[in-house]
Amino acid sequence: MSLESLKGKYGTVIMFICNHCPFVIHVNKELVSIANSYTKKGISFIAISSNDVNNYPQDGPNEMKKHAMAEGYPFPYLYDESQEVAKAYDAACTPDLYVFNTDLKLNYRGQLDASRPGNGLPVTGSDLRHAMDCLLQGETNTRPQMPSIGCNIKWKP
Repeated sequence: MSLESLKGKYGTVIMFICNHCPFVIHVNKELVSIANSYTKKGISFIAISSNDVNNYPQDGPNEMKKHAMAEGYPFPYLYDESQEVAKAYDAACTPDLYVFNTDLKLNYRGQLDASRPGNGLPVTGSDLRHAMDCLLQGETNTRPQMPSIGCNIKWKP
């Protein structure tokens, strides 16, 4: 699959995620909800797992397929076997979220929202939603872009 064939009419969200990370597990339902809502608005979503499956077999392609079906992912969940895609994006953790405009220019990179496992804050997707709303309305996102926090990508030795 190519980025060109998967990009959205008005924007594209690329998400580096994996199956086992508690931070991703914590936000999975909201990622699905946001994708279901914003796909209708012309934004496409692409999830990528770049983890080393030799040391983290639960993040391999077969398990990814099962996980995507169980979670109801409405977006492609792609495996970055070489880890070259993650390196090209300077992806650091899961989840790591990127919002690109129609020309694939980066408009946002950061957290979904301030919720983390165990911090008691509800998962709302407010930061990602705001970034996409700004994109759709042709406005500049003036909110501070807070980096995502999660499990580091499991790099190959």
